Amino acid sequence: MKLVLDNLEYLLTGAYYTLQITFVSMFFGLILGLLTAIARLKGNIVLQSIAKVYVSIIRGTPLMVQIFIVYYGLPDFGIKLSPMMSAYISMSINIGAYLSETFRATILSVDRGQTEAAQSLGMTSWQTMRYVILPQAARIAIPPLGNTFIGMLKETSLVSLVTVVELFRAAQLLVARYYVAMPFFLAIGLMYWIMSTGLSVMLNHIEKRLSKAY
Repeated sequence: MKLVLDNLEYLLTGAYYTLQITFVSMFFGLILGLLTAIARLKGNIVLQSIAKVYVSIIRGTPLMVQIFIVYYGLPDFGIKLSPMMSAYISMSINIGAYLSETFRATILSVDRGQTEAAQSLGMTSWQTMRYVILPQAARIAIPPLGNTFIGMLKETSLVSLVTVVELFRAAQLLVARYYVAMPFFLAIGLMYWIMSTGLSVMLNHIEKRLSKAY
């Protein structure tokens, strides 16, 4: 316990980077996922095909492989990224593919009568999507989005493989320094649990607010 307390600041710094990677990747993943879902539902045949291939490839390959391709593979083509930027890009691309399926399912779950009513009022297809469908789909999507968000928080440990010193990597370095493993891994397990619980509470609050709004 003393070793953990002596190095708590170092572990908290790792936790900060874990949260930073999670929120940045989730932000860009949400944008990418929404655009991909709309492309599959409303795009022309070319956009639909591109979106389907993207989702299929990302969902069909391990995140670890995707991280390695971005960090170790792109330099073969003259593109060298920092470990942190590689983490942002690979995780955003990965989460975007999964979120696109969530968005597509929730958009399709909105009653078709809502679309017909909006169009009868003179709204265009895009106005209907923006003002009628997406707000309702967002409320439905919160629970699965929350699960994905929390799952991604834990998957950030994979970016330690490209030397990003997030929480898991910080613990590994401390284990290598002191030759003691259990205290540090128990400590980061507790920290992951606290962060996951905090995110869960935040998302439940958002879901309740949206439920009252609609």
